[in-house]
Amino acid sequence: MAKPKKTFVCQACGVIHPQWQGQCKSCKEWNTIVEELLEKPQKGDWQEVDQHIVNSKSKTLIKSHPLKIEEIDTHIEMRMPTLDKELNTVLGGGLVPGAVILLGGEPGIGKSTLLLQICLNLPYKTLYISGEESQKQIKMRAQRLGKVSSDECFLVTETNTQRIFKHIKQVNPDVVVIDSIQTLHSDYIESAAGSVSQIKECTTQLIRFAKQTATPVLVIGHITKEGQIAGPKLLEHMVDTVLQFEGDQNYAYRILRALKNRFGSTHELGIYEMLQTGLREVVNPSEILLSKNTQQLSGISIASTLEGGRTLMIETQALVSTAVYGTPQRSTTGYPIKRLNMLLAVLEKRVGFRLGTKDVFLNITGGITVDDPAIDLSVVAAILSSNEEVFIPKNYCFSAEVGLAGEIRPVQRIDKRIQEAEKLGFDTIVVSSYNKIEQSYSQIKLLKISKVEDLVQSLFS
Repeated sequence: MAKPKKTFVCQACGVIHPQWQGQCKSCKEWNTIVEELLEKPQKGDWQEVDQHIVNSKSKTLIKSHPLKIEEIDTHIEMRMPTLDKELNTVLGGGLVPGAVILLGGEPGIGKSTLLLQICLNLPYKTLYISGEESQKQIKMRAQRLGKVSSDECFLVTETNTQRIFKHIKQVNPDVVVIDSIQTLHSDYIESAAGSVSQIKECTTQLIRFAKQTATPVLVIGHITKEGQIAGPKLLEHMVDTVLQFEGDQNYAYRILRALKNRFGSTHELGIYEMLQTGLREVVNPSEILLSKNTQQLSGISIASTLEGGRTLMIETQALVSTAVYGTPQRSTTGYPIKRLNMLLAVLEKRVGFRLGTKDVFLNITGGITVDDPAIDLSVVAAILSSNEEVFIPKNYCFSAEVGLAGEIRPVQRIDKRIQEAEKLGFDTIVVSSYNKIEQSYSQIKLLKISKVEDLVQSLFS
């Protein structure tokens, strides 16, 4: 018998090393190199796996041949729409036949709940393959979702890819869901499940199945403590679409983003609300993110921001108080702390507000994280409102970027932001005077300013 081949693979980046060493030369991580045994599969074994893949569908296998560029058909490929409007928006219209979709997110964020809920409502025959839960546990989750009967959804607990393809051949599904890729293992690789070699091998077999049979495959992936999808970076390059399911577990809202999408835009996002009966689609998130408090309070302002292609009206809260201890505190939730320090420096240098000896706390309500520069003016307004103890009228909103010189800079797609503010009943929106506004508005007033001093004179003088 041939001697088994040994290799040393970094579990963080997937780089192969000739021998073991403490630090990976590629990603500079320590103690991530693990010895793995690789056994090259026999040709008959590959043909056996391919035979299961080929016979699993009655469709004609997709074959390719060279074409001239003018002979290529550019018609839009038919999609398989789901009953989840938020997922359809993120994917660009629905599931593409033969696409492999990777869904990542924090533990307990709701990845399995989302896919199981989608599988129970899909009008197509679906095979849900779980390597983490038993069939009884999955049914208990389905009972919490309020739907325990579906003629098109089949559940199976399996981790071996060879046996998974036998189940696929038996059920003949239109959609396949894998939960999760880190639990699968192939007989052709001697390493443990979840290792770099196993993830690459199992993903390769799933991609081959999806492309040859035009069957969409949805795969759940774990993430590391740094927030990256576990496994080699090659995993994200192999699949067609990478979705990120994120949110604060202390809040009920979840955001579905597309980090990569070969069949659509990555600027769209879906918003869900986690309830006891499952995930509910949020059609108008602005009404949820805005508080219903009718009292006039200082330190609160409303910002018009863009999350992908969707306009959101979010509430910004600031608290400015005298520092009790020697070093003033700077704390933010949902907003970059470095950006806050920059805005505080602009207020002190350009406008003359002495905030260097005061504590400043900033919070973006709803548990979401915002990195849109258009929220800068709202942050400045909330800080000044709390510092001066002057409330901002609730019918005011803000949408502009603040520069280091104290100038109010224009932002993109300002007309879309104004339309959203007008639709929600705001009377005045504060924007940059340098923005080119192409439309005219009769229901909302545009307050154009060019410097931070103009904001102070308009609201706090």
